[in-house]
Amino acid sequence: MGQIILRLDRVMADRKISLNELSERVGVSNVNLSKMKNGKISAIRFSTLEAICEALDCQPGDILEYTKE
Repeated sequence: MGQIILRLDRVMADRKISLNELSERVGVSNVNLSKMKNGKISAIRFSTLEAICEALDCQPGDILEYTKE
């Protein structure tokens, strides 16, 4: 079975944006964004994904990656 991997940390590094700054732009707590960044979540709301993509000027595919394992 495959797995979805969050690449939020990579996109944030590419954009040179801190967790605090992204949190302010998106309106999601640092704790929840940190969990996303570290892949410690099992779901994400589309509204949150949209806000992150807007703040980082990216596509969902830049943040989410599917791997077959």
